[in-house]
Amino acid sequence: QVQVVESGGGLVQSGGSLKLSCEVSGRTLSAYDIGWYRQAPGKEREYLARLWDNGLTQYEDAVKGRFTIFRGTTKNVVYLQMNNLKPEDTAVYYCKYISGPGDAWGRGTQVTVSS
Repeated sequence: QVQVVESGGGLVQSGGSLKLSCEVSGRTLSAYDIGWYRQAPGKEREYLARLWDNGLTQYEDAVKGRFTIFRGTTKNVVYLQMNNLKPEDTAVYYCKYISGPGDAWGRGTQVTVSS
């Protein structure tokens, strides 16, 4: 079984920055991708960014240029650097372990951006 734990959320003013962490543990494959998603109150969960095992990245248009997904010094930790945050970025942010045999979600971390 794979465990996914997000951290780093909090309250920040508009224009500020936060760095979220996603730590993966357990029976992970040697190759896997990581995705970041968010869900605002009353809205569907939306895709934000993906980091492929080969290092390629992809971003949803709403966060392109403001958010950066990258791997830490250890493979099992992936970060989401969020800059120039806006009130509409307020949501619970989720990390997703993505592999062929199956995916795993974390429980999320709350990000609140005040105006």
